This record gives sequence, structure tokens and C-alpha cells, in this order.
Amino acid sequence: MGANSYSEQIDIDNTYRLRMLISTLPPYAKDYFRGIQPHTESRTRIAYAYDLNVFFSYLHENNPIFAQKEIRDITLDDLEKLRPTDIEEYLEYLQAYTDPKNEGSNNTKTNHELGLKRKLASLRSFYRYFIQHEDIKYNPVDLVTMPKVHDKAITRLDIDEVALLLDQAESGDKLSEREQRFHDRTKLRDVALLTLMLGTGIRVSECVGLNIDDVDFKNDGIRIHRKGGKEVVVYFGDEVESALLSYIEERKKTEAVVGHEEALFLSLQKKRISVRAVEKLVKKYAQTVTTVKHITPHKLRSTYGTNLYRETGDIYLVADVLGHNDVNTTKKHYAALEDDRRRGARNAVKLRD
Repeated sequence: MGANSYSEQIDIDNTYRLRMLISTLPPYAKDYFRGIQPHTESRTRIAYAYDLNVFFSYLHENNPIFAQKEIRDITLDDLEKLRPTDIEEYLEYLQAYTDPKNEGSNNTKTNHELGLKRKLASLRSFYRYFIQHEDIKYNPVDLVTMPKVHDKAITRLDIDEVALLLDQAESGDKLSEREQRFHDRTKLRDVALLTLMLGTGIRVSECVGLNIDDVDFKNDGIRIHRKGGKEVVVYFGDEVESALLSYIEERKKTEAVVGHEEALFLSLQKKRISVRAVEKLVKKYAQTVTTVKHITPHKLRSTYGTNLYRETGDIYLVADVLGHNDVNTTKKHYAALEDDRRRGARNAVKLRD
């Protein structure tokens, strides 16, 4: 990776991926992505590009007006001729469709509430850009109601499940026979990684991006790169410190692949561990603890946020530590706990002795 940090390299890689995706869209799409670049992250722009590819492919394959046109030949005037019903038909299509670019047997794509909302939001942003620049005057997407997303209970680990998860990472006695063969080689890494995520609430992308010199044992902190490139220090407790010290002692004896020498967490191939590998790691151990809850790295983050809020009762501290730009995001995730606290206050004030 040379002199680039992990997050910088990810942005560079995403830039190349975005250019490839844009090349399949009409030429004016370049203007849109150039326009939103200053206030969006690279992975957000890639998500928008994927969504727009689906939209234009849909028009080309399903709308008779565009059937005779190649995708790159669809003009802004063409888009302005669409009506809200066309957009609603597109949303209906997104619920279950066959990917024309994939001829495999399992090429059915589906979208539920969140997926539909995101794809409509991507399209709304696209149209609004050209409205603001006076390239078009009519925006049919704004006349379509955003799909309602029903709130779901937040999945998180209970206190006893956290302990069991870490115990399993240490012992591995409930892993499959094949998994146990690798366990001795990854035990210290897995315990350190899980303890760090459960003890700080950092995102999985922040975790895999850590370098050895990002860990400061003098002040018990780790330097991470938040969304948007902001660099912050997150502090950890004694349990995290102990797990990291044990792992780093072993890690420094490992000769990493060239370009990955600085990475804190390594894969068995001695390269920086990937987000996908951490997802599999969490799933592997979580399945030995609970078969009911679908535990992901993000659920470990939710577990930390829940525990921190229960201990402190300070929603603003939780928002700050988790790196939420808007405390309302935090309140939304921990609304049930807020209600528990309000319920518990019902007898706190005595009217008569």
C-alpha cells in the first residue's frame, strides 16, 4: 500500500471502481458524481452508481420508450418525460427481479424496505442535481412517496452472551473439527479483535484499518479514521489492553506480506484482515453462543453502545464515542432504553413523605 493509510487506499480503490461504473452510464452522470463528491464518501458514491446502473438497465429492458436506445444514449430530456407512475413501477420491479447481466441459476435480486428506500433516495438525489443546475425542470421522483421503513428491535448480545462469545474465542471447544484445526493459530488475534470491538464500539472498517502504531498503551487509546476521514482517538479499558498486549506480542513475531507490514490484524495469509473475514469470524463464534440472533460486527457495536448507555445514562457520550454526527441517530437506536429509564423514574419523585 506504500505510504497510503488503509482508509486512503480504500478511497483510491473506490475511485477506480467508481470510474468503471460511471463508464456504463450516460455521459451526464459524470457531472452528477463530480458535483456530489465534496460532501459524500467514496463508498456512498459507489452505492449510488450501482443503484443508477440498476435504474438505467431497468429502463432499457422494461420501458418501451427506451428499448431502442443504449443506456449511454438515454438523455436528460428522456428522463424528464418519465412520470411518477414509471418510478412506482420501477419500485415494484425492484422487489424481485432477474439480473440481466448474470446468467447464472441464482440471479434473482430482491429489495425490502431499506433497499427500496435507498434506491429511491439515490434516484431522487440524481434528479435533484440536474433540477438545481437547471438542466431539467420536471422531477417525477419527488412526487413518489418514500417507502416506509418499519422499526425493528435492535439485535445485541446480552451480558452473559458477551462472556460466552469471548470464552469461545479463547477455547474454541464448540467449533467444528475443521475450525478447531486453525484455532490455535488465530486464537490470540480473534480474542483481541472481538474484545476490542466489544470494548470500544468501533466499526468493522475502523478495526481492519488499524496499524500497530495506532495503538497507544501509554494512554490506552487507539487512533482510528472515522467516516469522512476524521481522525480520532478512542480509549479502551483494562480487558481490551490485556487482550491487545497478548496479541501484539505474537503479532510482532509474524512477518507480514510486503505492503501489509504495518497492519495490526493479519489474516492467515499474513495480509491485513478484510472486512469480510471479520464478518465470518464473528459469525463463527456467535453461532456457538446463540442460534436465534443474527450477530454481525455491527451488532457488536450495538452491544457496546447499549452497555455504555446503561452504565452512564448519557446519550450524548454514547453518540460521541460511537462517532454519530447527529445525536438523534443515537436516540433512534437506543429509544427502548430511553423508555426504560423514563419508566424507572415514575416513582423517583415523592409528593408526600
